[in-house]
Amino acid sequence: MSQTNLAVCPGCEEPLEPGDLFCGACGYDLSAVPEPPDGRPADTARGTGPAGAPHTAWPAANGQDGSGHAAPVQAGSDVPGTTSDGGELPAGARLDGPPSPEEYALSAPDPRAAGTVPPAAPAEGVKLCVACRTGRIDGDGYCENCGHAQPRERDHMEQELAAVAAVSDRGLRHHRNEDAFAVSSVDLPDGSAATVAIVCDGVSSATRPDEASAAAAAAANAALLVSLPAGTHPQQALHEAIIAASEAVNALAAEPAGAREHASHRHQNAPACTLVASLTLDELLVVGWVGDSRVYWVPDDRTAHPSRLTEDDSWAAQMVANGLMGEAQAYADERAHAITGWLGADAYEVEPHTASFTPDRPGVVVVCSDGLWNYAESAEQMARIVPPDAAARALHCAQVLVGHALDGGGHDNVTVAVVPFPTPSQRAGSASCEA
Repeated sequence: MSQTNLAVCPGCEEPLEPGDLFCGACGYDLSAVPEPPDGRPADTARGTGPAGAPHTAWPAANGQDGSGHAAPVQAGSDVPGTTSDGGELPAGARLDGPPSPEEYALSAPDPRAAGTVPPAAPAEGVKLCVACRTGRIDGDGYCENCGHAQPRERDHMEQELAAVAAVSDRGLRHHRNEDAFAVSSVDLPDGSAATVAIVCDGVSSATRPDEASAAAAAAANAALLVSLPAGTHPQQALHEAIIAASEAVNALAAEPAGAREHASHRHQNAPACTLVASLTLDELLVVGWVGDSRVYWVPDDRTAHPSRLTEDDSWAAQMVANGLMGEAQAYADERAHAITGWLGADAYEVEPHTASFTPDRPGVVVVCSDGLWNYAESAEQMARIVPPDAAARALHCAQVLVGHALDGGGHDNVTVAVVPFPTPSQRAGSASCEA
């Protein structure tokens, strides 16, 4: 009687020990089991392959049944079966393949019979649905064919020029991005260049805040691209640009009611946003703002003191300025971020703030919405999260700062522009993003 090396008993599938002649559980005579062909795993159901490697549990397919006789080969149509409710299968039902078009009616014409061709490629500039790939997108961002909502381009945007970079992100809590930015460079009459960075933050309690921020950023940037080459003093040019942005936002309020959002509680407030901007020239840094978005100065030499260059138009700032509260107490109050200045038709009076600085050392200018500075409020906190190589890698710096806000919770839209100072030599150009 020869020994066997089966892993389990063929009768009861109990584990076997090497050299067993009988199964200890059911008494199966293991000497009657034929040895598997060379190179084939001993147990195709649950054993291992050569050198103990595990293999997929496939059924035996060696052409023999358990007694060693040839196993019959059956086609799917030879096997009797029942329907899911226990009844007999209908005559002509196929079990060995999909039904043909002749057996079951198709819900749509068979393209093989109709001789149809794939749909033509869409015209240039026409966007198709990301879900069905055939429907066009309507003005509200939905597919005209399947109704699928399309991803918004403004959820995350990045832009880089030679002397400035900006990043904007929807954040983790808001359903859309209501921030916007514009970055550009423009030639001055003396042949030098000025770099522009504008960040706008839509007022969420107003109607269409995303449109307001986009209109303000675009209008301010366009005004600067005209006034600076004409020789207007940079501080005056920035003041006029903020006024132009205000007029662009005011114009949105005059649009027909059909353009308004569906949320009834938003209908009472005109579109509104805040704005902050910086202009960097050879030796001059000019900032301007309305609202609570900010500009920070971070020197390359981190032993030098960083600075915040703007003052918020907010309830907290007013409390501090009037000596009614300390800064920590004011900004801890739930009313801290209530703004007292903004761009919009219902603003009391637009009073652009502008200021000029002459930094005495190289560094970077950080222009941002409160979606960032809520997580790095003081100048020292902002300086700690600005990478040491920010001046050489402005886009990377902007990405890091946005990432810091997202890691902190991303409770708001976050937008930041990073401008090295002094700016590297460059050719004039511009870019803006409604993001």
